[in-house]
Amino acid sequence: MKNSWKLASLLCGAALMTACGSESDTGSEAGGESSNGGDEGETTLVINSFTDELQYPIEVFEERNPGVNIDLQIIPTENYVDTLRPALESGSGAPDIFTGEIVYLLDWIEQDYWMDLNEYDVDSWSDDYLDYVWELGRNEAGEMKALSWQTTPGGIYYRRSIAEEVFGTDDPDTIGEQMSTMEGLMEAGAQLEEAGYRLFPDEGSIGPYTMGANPVPWVNENNELQMTDERLSYFDYAKELRDNQYTALAPAWSPAWYASFNEPITYNAGWEEMEEGEETTEVFGVSLPTWGLHSVLKTDAQETAGDWAVTNGPSPYFQGGSWIGIYEGSENKDVAFDFIQMLVNDEEFLTEWVEETGDVLSYKPVMEKVAEDYSDDYLGGQNHYEFFLERAEEIDPSNVTRYDQRLDQMFGTSVGAYVDGVLTKDEALEEFYAEVQNAFPNITVPESN
Repeated sequence: MKNSWKLASLLCGAALMTACGSESDTGSEAGGESSNGGDEGETTLVINSFTDELQYPIEVFEERNPGVNIDLQIIPTENYVDTLRPALESGSGAPDIFTGEIVYLLDWIEQDYWMDLNEYDVDSWSDDYLDYVWELGRNEAGEMKALSWQTTPGGIYYRRSIAEEVFGTDDPDTIGEQMSTMEGLMEAGAQLEEAGYRLFPDEGSIGPYTMGANPVPWVNENNELQMTDERLSYFDYAKELRDNQYTALAPAWSPAWYASFNEPITYNAGWEEMEEGEETTEVFGVSLPTWGLHSVLKTDAQETAGDWAVTNGPSPYFQGGSWIGIYEGSENKDVAFDFIQMLVNDEEFLTEWVEETGDVLSYKPVMEKVAEDYSDDYLGGQNHYEFFLERAEEIDPSNVTRYDQRLDQMFGTSVGAYVDGVLTKDEALEEFYAEVQNAFPNITVPESN
């Protein structure tokens, strides 16, 4: 589909990657029984997750606690909710500990799946955590159902050499001033296009920023869809990018998208495999959250290592994230809590975790120490930990709703149909409202013009 791209693909891909490292389809089926069986005095904990990133902390915990055996059962992301929910609701075969991602977190914390961790006085930890990460694990009744060890704010990763050539500097603060408004982004796009470059791989890269500097939730407390001028601007800015050829038309997660991080690519390769073409271009930057550095760039852009930096876009955002809690019916709550305490609140372990994974943590005491004198060679010596901690402080958890992932995807698809010329703006907006109403009958959508 050479001439078709999906603005929602970045968000869809983020849901699949979940900001958490590699997935695995291996492991036992969900619903293993927790027990105190086995050798006398040994405790077996069952953990259900959609990612294998917990394998390292499990190894550390078992080494520290010889009487504990942990059975990590990995369920593929696409099957996770449908597989795990019946066990949590019935109690039959439920794990002791399970993780949840942001896509369904705000639904699950309102259920009786996770216990209230305040039984272990975790509220006394709150000052040590980034506010948005901490508050997203708390339900409306004030119970702390799930904690997260990571924070996933986003930014614009860009090529230093291109910045130096086009803007006369590769300094992240100076480039960030240019990118701090949507108008500034468009001006940068014009400068880059004139020099033969493209601002982003695809138009979806601006999606996270069209909420504006003072965003409001997609859905308010009265279950009304809030269609602000900032959100509507997505149509116009995406069309401006397309019409002025400020992007390479390389959809997120396509072969061309990955190739754009290393070399000139064929313009408008779309979803096709990369082939030799007459017109090629190089891409300046890409919007990605924290985990994009290690899971995308350092993995798939090794030829341009050292030529990257990261800076802000027009507004703060985050993408992905994993939360973890204890099943309400677990018979091993104390041991389960010991594991969670190590994972999210143990300074020695978390310092090792940063060194092992490069993750950006929600636990400020460790991150502040790491960020004191850090430089990343891949980013030309930049201290990205310091940058992302500042971005994370700007995120307002009250703007996050349980509907965000689906609404972002549906809206991105509608914007894409407009930019592709399939629908007019009014038709695309009307189609979006209809899809929202069909998917979420409880949400009241604005009246179409």
